[in-house]
Formats: sequence, structure tokens, C-alpha cells
Amino acid sequence: MFENLDVFRLSGAMAAHAGARQAVTAANIANADTPGYRAQVLGSFADSYGEGLALRTSRPGHLATDTGSTAARPVDAGGEAAPNGNTVSLETEMLASVDAAREHARALVIYRHGLTVLRTALGR
Repeated sequence: MFENLDVFRLSGAMAAHAGARQAVTAANIANADTPGYRAQVLGSFADSYGEGLALRTSRPGHLATDTGSTAARPVDAGGEAAPNGNTVSLETEMLASVDAAREHARALVIYRHGLTVLRTALGR
């Protein structure tokens, strides 16, 4: 039932994206001393969710759209490399971790608010 309501789908996607960002951050921290490791970063939720809003085609060849996955993919974060070639900055990763936690908390607030509206509409 809740999968059909857009607010629940949006908040679920937002929470999943926050979890993916936290996983990328954890991988970066785990490889902080690995020589040659390039830090990864996941794009913002708005960018990755917007990819899922592509135009629909009515017949093959009608409009050229990307039919690939809408999931965000980690990309190289860039940054200055240490003498061993590693680009992980623990300070940056700590800030990214906090930002992902805030994004997840925001998704939970949206979900809870949707439940409150639904309960109110049902008269509970």
C-alpha cells in the first residue's frame, strides 16, 4: 500500500541514498592508508533522483533516452594526493559522514510526516 504513495517512495529512496553515501565514506576511511587509493564520492540525492525522471517513449526510436540504472555511482573525489598516491582526507570523510547521517534523518522525518498525514486522513 505505501509503495503507491510518492512521499513514501521518495523518502525510501532518500534513505537508501544516504546509506549508499555512508558506505562510500566508510570504504574511503577503511582505505585511508592504502597506497594509490583514490577517494570516491557519491553525487547528491537530487541529481541521482532526477535521473529517474527521464521521458517515457511510446515506441522504439521515438526519443533517445538512457535506459540504464538510476542508481547513483561513486566517482573519483579528486583532491591532492599524499606522497603514497592516496587522496583520502579523514577530515573530509568525517564531514561527509555527518552529512549522510543528516540526509538519512531528513528522510525519516519526511516518512514520519507522511504517516502522520495518512493517519489524520484516516481519522486516527
